[in-house]
Parts: sequence; structure tokens; C-alpha cells
Amino acid sequence: MSNPYLTGLDKNNANYVPLSPLSFLERAAYIYPQEWALIYGQLRYSWQDTYRRIKRFASALQRRGIGKGDTVAIMSPNIPAMYEAHFAIPMIGAVLNSLNTRLDAKMIAFMLDHSEAKVLITDTEFFPIIESALKLLSRPILVIDIIDEQASYQNDILGEINYEAFLEEGDPDFAWQLPEDEWQAMTLNYTSGTTGNPKGVVYHHRGAYLNAISNMMDWELPKHTVYLWTLPMFHCNGWCFPWTMAAAVGTNVCLRKIDPILIYDIIVQEKVTHFCGAPIVHNLLLNAPESVRAKKTHMVHGFIAGAAPPAAILEAMERNGFKITHVYGLTETYGPSVICDWHREWDTLDSTTRSRLNARQGVRNHVLEGLMVADPHTLEPVNPDGQMMGEIFMRGNNVMMGYLKNPRATEQAFMGGWFHSGDLAVMHEDGYVEIKDRSKDIIISGGENISTIEVEDVLYRHPAVLEAAVVAKPDEKWGETPCAFVTLKEGQSVTEEELIDFCRQQMAHFKIPRHIVFSHLPKTSTGKIQKFLLREQAKKAE
Repeated sequence: MSNPYLTGLDKNNANYVPLSPLSFLERAAYIYPQEWALIYGQLRYSWQDTYRRIKRFASALQRRGIGKGDTVAIMSPNIPAMYEAHFAIPMIGAVLNSLNTRLDAKMIAFMLDHSEAKVLITDTEFFPIIESALKLLSRPILVIDIIDEQASYQNDILGEINYEAFLEEGDPDFAWQLPEDEWQAMTLNYTSGTTGNPKGVVYHHRGAYLNAISNMMDWELPKHTVYLWTLPMFHCNGWCFPWTMAAAVGTNVCLRKIDPILIYDIIVQEKVTHFCGAPIVHNLLLNAPESVRAKKTHMVHGFIAGAAPPAAILEAMERNGFKITHVYGLTETYGPSVICDWHREWDTLDSTTRSRLNARQGVRNHVLEGLMVADPHTLEPVNPDGQMMGEIFMRGNNVMMGYLKNPRATEQAFMGGWFHSGDLAVMHEDGYVEIKDRSKDIIISGGENISTIEVEDVLYRHPAVLEAAVVAKPDEKWGETPCAFVTLKEGQSVTEEELIDFCRQQMAHFKIPRHIVFSHLPKTSTGKIQKFLLREQAKKAE
């Protein structure tokens, strides 16, 4: 007997459209053309204005020969051009690569070469780094300068044209199309690894669409939300919030740098309702002068993620009129894919208990199909007793396509049909996950991943260093900072200050060890350094 659902019910243009967050932009501009989309100081763009600027941007790129599968990189703080890039570049089938503004020239050059970027859009703030990076490239690249009149500096330019002039080359009525395939690559984000060069994480249109929608559902975002950009858009594409804000027809309040006094002023002036950030951002807000904190009189909602936030920060933020939601994820999962979903009965608990519960990583968001803590070899789930440790595994549409040009790493990450996070955790009786350690020793400082092996490699280059091991040291401001344990060669001497200065000359400043302890390194019988012992020592190091 034939199945009646297999005939005459085919996919066609009327009943199937590829999912892409680009559709949120068109809808926002069509229904609410005069609502504010972008605010940056005295600069204000409506959704109609923003849509036309983005279409100019996309059209100008296309007229320069950029198209499907081409990489366009951008090095920019959270200003309108950065937001516009999240729509304009994928609008022509190209792939957006948002560069981490805290990286050094060598790493930037590697990313531009590895991604085969054809265009680099760069804010002139980063002139020294980009100038050095361009000299390291193996091929020419079109450079477009963002000249920000609101910035406090005026650096030289590197490109043949500035951003606003480039937009004038484009058509404000550009007839763009959604991708033919929602699995098409949309963005590229590099993540720090424990060894070698960083890996390029590729997102597709479908995943970006779904995670953007999930942000709205998880946070119960109301229409016309006023969102302050305290989270860098280069972090997992701002955790997909550029697209979430278009779906919510919200207002994006741009912020060039993190300044707690300025943030409080903007919160009051623009009536900010939501923001995201690593624990360091929340800590800065908590430690602002009382006279500054007193300016805010309305409730503000915040997402917090990064190094597991101390319960004390969550409790203090609550006292200061912030309702904080704890989320967890990785670059490979489009940012937050796990949320500490709140239970109404928690409202009756004391603030300390509430904060302790909220400090757990939580449960899967609306579009992550699977989340488990399991044995990394057998994939057997751990007992949900809050004690038995295992690795966090995920699966769903908001898991990356894979690592660019790295099939071996991709295969390893997806072994057994699950994404291997590398984070060690426990599962509580209520089904909530709580991270206990990181299996790969990655340090998360101010929301940035730091490879301990990369730092160790630099330390080993110093002529006086015999052995080096780097671990995370808890830090009230940054969440974690690198702490180095060093054994010197016989007859050699070097001070802590000299070693730190040596590192400063060879890597991005946020990766530099804040503490260096001179000692013999504890090892196993096979010669492996016992980092778990060093972590305990690092907690006590001054």
C-alpha cells in the first residue's frame, strides 16, 4: 500500500524558503521604517535608513567583484559599520569574518591568508596592527578605511577608499536574494585552540536564523528592545544578536569601548533595556562609583557568559537593579546555546541560593536539540548527581558546519554524532549542567580564549627559561588571567618583570601572564606536568 504523503506534496517556491536572518532586516524596514535601528552618539539611523545603507554596502561589494563564497573581513569596534557588515556581506553570498580587535598583527595576517579574504574593512584605530599585518600577507587585498569622526584619535589611512565613500558606489535599491541553500556559509569566526593556529569556525544561514530567534525566546525579548552593545560583535557574531535585534525591531545602541561611567549615562539617556557581556563587564558596572550607579533607576536585563561567573557577582548585580541570565556556549555553537532557565519557585529563595542556582550553565536553549554530560570515550551519560564529571556534548542546528580547511579537526569535534565541547561538567538531578573544569586548559580572560600552549611557547623562547607551564589564575576583574610557572636554566637569572616584558613584545597584551612563579614543575612518572597541582598553587600566588 503506497504512502499518500509521498506524492503530490513536494517542496516548491510557495511552501519552502531557505532560512536566513537577512529576512529579519527586510521585515523590520518594511513594517517599522521610522523606528530607530542604530544609535551612536548623536548619529541615529532608522530601520529604513539602515536597510538602504546595507543594500548600498552589498551592491558596492558586488560591483567590486565580490560574490558567493568570497571572504570579507572587518576589524572594527561596535559601531554602525560593524553592524551593517553582518547583513551586507552575506547578502551577496559572501562570508563575513569579524576579526578580534585584541589580536596581534601575526595572528591577523594568518586569518586573512587562511580565509583567503578579498576585502578588509578596518577602523583607523587599528592602523598600527593592520599596517604590520598587511606586510605579512602573501597576496594583495582591497582595504577600506572606517574613519570615525566620533573617535578621539585620527590615525593614518591604509586603504584606497573610506567606508562612507565606498557606500556611495552602491545602489540603495539593490535587488538582493536569499541564499538558494540555507546550509550556505554565512560567517567565519576564529577560535583559539590549545595547539597550533586558531581554527576557523563556519556558520550557516540556518543556524544564524535559529539562534537569533532562540535569543528572543530564551530572553523573552519584547518588540523594540533597546540593546546596548557591550559585547564585541567579533565574539561569535555578537552571539547572533545583530540578527536578533532586527527580528525584534529593536534599537542597537553602539559603544566604541567599555567605560562604566559612559555605560551608565547611556543606559539612562537611551533607556537601555538589555545588554550582554563577560563577567568582567558586569564587574566593572558593579565597581563604578555609587554616584554613577545611582543614576540608573529602571531594571536592566543582562546576559552573562564567559568564564563561569561567581555567584557573588550575580547576587551583587541583582542588588543593583540588574536581572541577569546566565548562558553558556562556544564559538562552535553560535555563542550561547545553553541557558540557566529560571524557575518561578526560585523567586522565593534567598538571594544567595538564587545566585548559586543561577551560576550553573543550565539546560539547552530552544534550538539546541541535544545536551548531555558524558564519558568522552564511550559517550555514556554521567549520573545526574552533581558529582560525577564528564564532558559536555551538544547537537543541533546551532552547531557549526565545521572548521575551515581542517577536516581532521572537524571529524574529531563531531565524533560519535555529537559536538565535543572539551569542557568538563556535572549534571544535576534537575537536569542542569554545571562546568567544573576545562579539559584543554583554555583560559578565558575577559571573555577571550587564551591558549596556554601559545603562552608557554613564548616563554620557552627566552634564553633563561628551561621549562614553563601556564594555568588559569582566578581574577576578580577578568575572570581568569594566565599564571606562569617557570624553571630557569642552571646559572641563568631573570626577573618576573623582565619575563613579562619579553612576553609583551611577542604576543597580544591580554595573553601576557600577570603572575610568574619560579619553581620546579611537578610531574608524573612519565614526565607530564601536573597542571592540576599548579592550578591550586596559582590560586594562592600573589
